[in-house]
Amino acid sequence: MWLCAMHNETDSSVDLRLCQDFGLILSVFSLVYLLVCFPLGLCYNVLLVVVNLSNKVSMTMPDVYFVNMAVAGLVLNLVAPAELLSSAFTRWHAWEYSNEVYITMLILFNISSLVIMYSTTLLSLDYYIERALPRTYMSSVYNTKHVCGFIWGGAVLTSFSSLLFYVCNHISTKMVECSKMQNKEAADAIMMFIGYVVPAVAVLYAFVLILRIRKESTPLDQDSARLDPSIHRLLLASVCVQFVLWTPYYLTLLVHTVAPGYVGDALYFLRCLSKLLAFSSSFAMPLMYRRMNKNFSSKLQRLLRRLHCREQSCPHERSTVQQVVT
Repeated sequence: MWLCAMHNETDSSVDLRLCQDFGLILSVFSLVYLLVCFPLGLCYNVLLVVVNLSNKVSMTMPDVYFVNMAVAGLVLNLVAPAELLSSAFTRWHAWEYSNEVYITMLILFNISSLVIMYSTTLLSLDYYIERALPRTYMSSVYNTKHVCGFIWGGAVLTSFSSLLFYVCNHISTKMVECSKMQNKEAADAIMMFIGYVVPAVAVLYAFVLILRIRKESTPLDQDSARLDPSIHRLLLASVCVQFVLWTPYYLTLLVHTVAPGYVGDALYFLRCLSKLLAFSSSFAMPLMYRRMNKNFSSKLQRLLRRLHCREQSCPHERSTVQQVVT
């Protein structure tokens, strides 16, 4: 690892050995992720997207948000191998990427993190709206699809400001405009506030409202609750998992913002490990959705029957069509 190469002969052998141990642990974790977590995340994210998009009629508001998170997970799956096989994460690295590639991967990583965090946040708020006002259709599938489009647009625009700081931090200081913006800490502070603080406050507020409405049973709740009761457990689990996996990464951004001059083996190791945990959200979320969503299995079975009956009209398909017509 490059950080161990910074040690010189004046450093103690204990520090060098500790750095090498950190590098070995990080290398093992990276390879385990690439061999186990990466293929699982890739397969289940693709499966989640394909199954739901092939059953658009039966999609609910939470399904749209989880599809949105699955697409962001696929972007993380694209970035993970390129970064984990570099010298920053493993001793047995396959390549060294340039500054341009580093900035591209960082922007894709930031966009994915923003999409995942804000999809989780808006899922919490829309779940409250669905429970409080079940007949208004404010959190309908149609509206949610447009909201997810705005999430991606907002993530790109937010990452653009950070992109300016990162680009100017890697190019020549002779450019006056960029010499004033060579501040990586500012980019980290932007991501920390917009990518973590705002979603955390919004999710906390949404959960307070959800707990309040669960205690106060209303006639609307008893009359028509359009969401499956298992959605509440899925929502709670998804929020907890996302914040557990992403909090260490944003804490390292906070440390780098507060103490920009501090560079050490332990901090570098923790930052890489926290980023590895963030990558893990790309496979933890679809696995949890697959296990906790009761309708996913039936959607998958319908998709498989449809693929099997593509060449010929199946009896159960004809009977379903006749029932719909009558």
